[in-house]
Amino acid sequence: MPTLISESAAISAGAAPGTTREALIRAQARTSGFDVVGITGPAHSGKAGAALKQFLARSWHGDMDWLAANAERRADPRAVWPEVRSIIMVGMNYGPNDDPLALLDARGRATISVYAQGRDYHQVVKKRLNTLGRWIATTFSTEVKVFVDTAPVMEKPLAADAGLGWQGKHTNIVSRTHGSWLFLGAVFTALDLETGPAETDHCGTCRACLDVCPTDAFPAPYQLDARRCISYLTIEHKGHIPLEFREPMGNRVYGCDDCLAVCPWNKYARAAHANVFEPREELVGARLVELARLDDAAFRRLFAGTAIKRTGRDRFVRNTLIALGNSHNESALPVVEERLDDPSPLVRAMAVWALRRLADAETLVRQRALRLASEVDPAVRAEWGA
Repeated sequence: MPTLISESAAISAGAAPGTTREALIRAQARTSGFDVVGITGPAHSGKAGAALKQFLARSWHGDMDWLAANAERRADPRAVWPEVRSIIMVGMNYGPNDDPLALLDARGRATISVYAQGRDYHQVVKKRLNTLGRWIATTFSTEVKVFVDTAPVMEKPLAADAGLGWQGKHTNIVSRTHGSWLFLGAVFTALDLETGPAETDHCGTCRACLDVCPTDAFPAPYQLDARRCISYLTIEHKGHIPLEFREPMGNRVYGCDDCLAVCPWNKYARAAHANVFEPREELVGARLVELARLDDAAFRRLFAGTAIKRTGRDRFVRNTLIALGNSHNESALPVVEERLDDPSPLVRAMAVWALRRLADAETLVRQRALRLASEVDPAVRAEWGA
């Protein structure tokens, strides 16, 4: 049963005696800046943990070794914090104002995932979670812990259990009010709270998110092979991007919004609150030739305060060179040739690939003769050999 707060707690919280703790927490979560809020318990049905175990057994996590390292803890929130009795799940809308797929045909420009075009969501959500968590701890004299994406917590299954939405066929949370555009956060608390109903699946027979994927990353509905996902390849993958995925990447240099953007439930979503996740003008449709010229210092300056900075300059320029190779823009050859001498083999390898896509045979032969003999990296040599 919902628990009524005491008179002293009501006075402290500015509420009327008889108000339930659950209602008060939900109201405070919205006051703290969250668009949706729900409450669930720490006991998983086992379904989410079993799905994670199967995902790892198939090696679909790729380079994300941190998933495997904490698999047992992820399967049960009580393994993260044994004192947890209730989990408050919150969501922040980051819906875009414009069509996030509109730039895919502008091959000289970069397409950056909506969530990464503005302030780093970790910082924004964590600050608001800390505010909510402190309020709960003070108001109810209890312990709390807050988590945003970086801890071994399965936010999406918990969000579904808490009624924020359901995991769609693209494996992300879908909301009937915010579509596929929600950042998630969690407040673990030692309070015993009444939980709300879980959200049911409303995907029906729709396959839009599955069919739009450029790399066929979904082996089946509700299953994702991350090794084929452009978001994984451009952000998490540390090595050379396999040849079969380079052309399908198009001009996507950081992330991929295709499966999210085509979700029919987005028609009920509204654009995010102004100035919270406002896209930075210099990141929307940035020219690929300028991005490919970034050294480490320039990369850090340009992407300061964004999620992109964590990926690092070398991986980002690697992605940009693939986009240049897909641009069919021969005027980009000078910057591609500059990157043939880059200190990073990740960058040099993709510069060779882009050169092969853009240059004539004479230029390719000349550049190969100049550089192959002194190249020591096997992957770069293989690109020249190809």
